[in-house]
Amino acid sequence: MSRIGRMTIKVPDKVKVTAQPGLVNVEGPKGKISQKLDASIKIVIEKGEIHVQRPDDTTKSKSLHGLSRTLINNMVLGVTTGFERSLEITGVGYKAELKGKEIHLALGFSHPVVYPLPEGVTAEYDAKANKLTVKGADKHKIGLIAAEIRKLRPPEPYKGKGIKYAEETIRRKQGKTGAA
Repeated sequence: MSRIGRMTIKVPDKVKVTAQPGLVNVEGPKGKISQKLDASIKIVIEKGEIHVQRPDDTTKSKSLHGLSRTLINNMVLGVTTGFERSLEITGVGYKAELKGKEIHLALGFSHPVVYPLPEGVTAEYDAKANKLTVKGADKHKIGLIAAEIRKLRPPEPYKGKGIKYAEETIRRKQGKTGAA
């Protein structure tokens, strides 16, 4: 039995979970998320707990068992506490500005880069620390948006200029040295 898959998921009071074969919907104070799952995985909701069960012991079923449980747990956590990903913008003149549902980034190009935020995702910008934080209920969507923003100007190894994750460390190169 999968160690992750056999663990139960506690459902908080404010969260409503509905499950059909192949689809799980979770609704809570931070939003509403639906996720398609494999139809062979059985989801049982009883007494404020969610149990994920697999049909047999094939390799595919074992893999999907733990994955399905983790996806449902992330959905429940997302609608109760939410997820966030922080990005640091490093470089002279590199900055961000929030205008409604868009992020305007000055990244050393001849033009500002405009990144529209999708529905259910918000962003905060701390100008003093030059830190952009992306927040939302869907963990997958938050990670994807943070990766797309980072891809606009990835950090370079010589001076470290660019956009990087807050917890990321950039391996710096020495660069050229003059002849003596």
